[in-house]
Amino acid sequence: MDKEYRCTERGEGIMYSIDPRYTVIKKRLENVKTVVGFVSNKGGVGKSVIAAVSSLILSAKGYRVGLFDMDFTNPSCHIILGVKDMMPIEEKGIIPPELRGIKFMSITYYTGENPLPLRGHDITNIILELLTITRWDSLDFLILDLPPGLGDEILDAIRFIDKLNIIAVTTPSVLSLSSVSKLIKLLKSVKKNIMGVIVNEAVPSSIDKNSLERFIGSLNVPLLGMIPFDPSLEKALGKYDKILSTNFKLHLERIVNNIINSF
Repeated sequence: MDKEYRCTERGEGIMYSIDPRYTVIKKRLENVKTVVGFVSNKGGVGKSVIAAVSSLILSAKGYRVGLFDMDFTNPSCHIILGVKDMMPIEEKGIIPPELRGIKFMSITYYTGENPLPLRGHDITNIILELLTITRWDSLDFLILDLPPGLGDEILDAIRFIDKLNIIAVTTPSVLSLSSVSKLIKLLKSVKKNIMGVIVNEAVPSSIDKNSLERFIGSLNVPLLGMIPFDPSLEKALGKYDKILSTNFKLHLERIVNNIINSF
């Protein structure tokens, strides 16, 4: 029987308890073929845009797709997708509404644009509760926009999802690359499958591609691709047709095609 243990020292012994949500989450995801989570060690690198537009690309190809915005402190996938006037249905759990063929789940259905004044442990519990009660049913791909950083939220979320494949997103800046290297080392320490790294907002004239490839290679993960900075992307956010006509989407689609072929 699958178990998730939490241990607390008590004198000279250790007390173990089973968190029942682990088994329930496994049940909720049993008909999801592939789960892909996008991560970053800091905000502002384009992780959420890549997660949301990847969902659009997969859906346009005819795949059954779900998208869960798990970045509760700063959810933004609803803005990227142009989600309006949609709410989940409560029926033996929560059934996410569909937009452009994507089953979309977000905390914003309940909080709107108000900030969520919660601490790390509270955010973790909300993430786990939504994973427990959300009915994804049969999907080819479930895309997760995971919380940025190295905190408890992401660690607790990823340890409850057995078949999680992770893609790290970074920009080519020295600070961002340094941060993503720490994140990758952490994810490897918890034995998660890291598919590779996407470098976003790459300006070819300012990048030494060979050095970048060597740096990513030194982390023992593949470079999945680079997406050049696209000044038209900002105005396209929230507009389905405009997003799909951007250079950003064209470059990301090549990466998504390679990801599909890897499964």
